[in-house]
Amino acid sequence: MPFVNRLKTATLAAAVAIGATGFAGKPAMADHHGSHGQAESNIVQTAMGTGVHETLVTAVKAADLVDTLSGPGPFTVFAPTDTAFAKLPDGTVASLVMPANKDQLTDILTYHVIAGNVSSADLAALVRRHGGSASIETLAGEELSARLSGDTIVITDGAGRSTAVTQADVRTSNGTIHVTDGVFLPG
Repeated sequence: MPFVNRLKTATLAAAVAIGATGFAGKPAMADHHGSHGQAESNIVQTAMGTGVHETLVTAVKAADLVDTLSGPGPFTVFAPTDTAFAKLPDGTVASLVMPANKDQLTDILTYHVIAGNVSSADLAALVRRHGGSASIETLAGEELSARLSGDTIVITDGAGRSTAVTQADVRTSNGTIHVTDGVFLPG
């Protein structure tokens, strides 16, 4: 299915409530709100301003996803930090951002995005409703598994790698960002 069609048809049942801030973690991003609590920056602008998501921003540009992730959404993005990307084997990022690997890069990046504005409270409620672990469909058409470890949301990718949300609920004008300490890879 073409990416645009997946983007239009992707849904997430858990995206029923918006709000609730929350989970413990060292701040990697600040909320970008105006005087009325309204987020001013979109997902891409927010990531560009953190100083810890330069690799992610470079990858989003290489995959031509800037316009999509700057669009109305709403989207929820699990945003790996530069340190998270650095944990990948040497040369992985350099290879992925090459034009010949654009499709693979797009699949990996959209594996970090879910449709809707999904807060940490939404994720936690979904996990609880499903007995401690819940599947989440991504815009790549693949699933992630979410669970709680204390107050921390832990996401397991298709390769079986667990990644923690280190900062949840960074609100943007077109969705929510959850900062992660790892990169998701499909199985």
